[in-house]
This record gives sequence, C-alpha cells and structure tokens, in this order.
Amino acid sequence: MLELNADFQSYHIEGFAREGAGAFFSAPLISHVEGNLWQGGCIDGVELPEGVKYVVSLYPWGQYILPEGCHRDEIEMYDMGELPDLKQLHEIAEKVNEYRAKGTTLVHCQAGLNRSGLVAALALHKTGMKAADAIALLREKRSPLVLCNRAFHDYLLSLDETP
Repeated sequence: MLELNADFQSYHIEGFAREGAGAFFSAPLISHVEGNLWQGGCIDGVELPEGVKYVVSLYPWGQYILPEGCHRDEIEMYDMGELPDLKQLHEIAEKVNEYRAKGTTLVHCQAGLNRSGLVAALALHKTGMKAADAIALLREKRSPLVLCNRAFHDYLLSLDETP
C-alpha cells in the first residue's frame, strides 16, 4: 500500500460546508479509503508522491503535480446541490474501479467532501458495497461531513432501495 509522507497528513483542507451540515470542517489533504482507493481535496501545485498511478480530478481548476507515469482524468463537475449527469457519473465510477484494480487511485475535488465522495461511494457500491456502508466508510476515513450535499447523499442511498 502507498505510504503518504507526513506532509499529506499535515496539509489540511479547511472551510465551511454550507450545503447540508452548515459546519466548519478540517480534513487531511488526502485520505486512504481502502485498498488502492484514496479520496481528497486539492491544493494547486502540491506534488503527489511516487506510486500514485491514477488521478481522477473532479476539480480541474486546481492541479496536483503528478509523478512520472501517473495518468490524470479531468472532469468538470459542480457541487451546487443538484446531481451531475447520471450516465457520466456512472462511467466515472466504473473508470475509478478499473484504475484501482491496476494501481493507487486518487479521486479528488476541491475540498474532498461531496464530488469526490459521490464518485468514491458509487465506485464502492459498484463493487458490491451497500451505499449506506460506503458513505459510512468515507465519513470514517475522511470526514464526518463527506456527502453533506443532500442530493448526492440521497441519490446514493436510493441505490440501496433499487432491486
């Protein structure tokens, strides 16, 4: 498993989550979820360590400096309370699962709460995890405010109700 140096634990994304919880948050820049799946926010110009093979950026306005051989997908996605295009969302989650089967994969947005949480939880759900369990895992590993966007949260939970 990839070991992140101390800087990734000391760098924090901090702010006020207006959507849903309406609370202050502080989370590490990058958090390990499970296996090859990492979730986080982004500070423009921070260098990722060797060993990161794939980056799925849902916030192309800030970019990590990638190690040699790392592949980045940039997807413009917004966190405005409404769901993104569902076909595209499912395609992104499937791509995340393809990537993490091959190597360390980071899914990030700006703060690492909602967009990256939506994609990471959906990717976990597609591997057989209940959406409620995926949400709980992300909140445990990253921040209790992951998926405070109610539209994202409720969509994921609706997947558990679909036969």
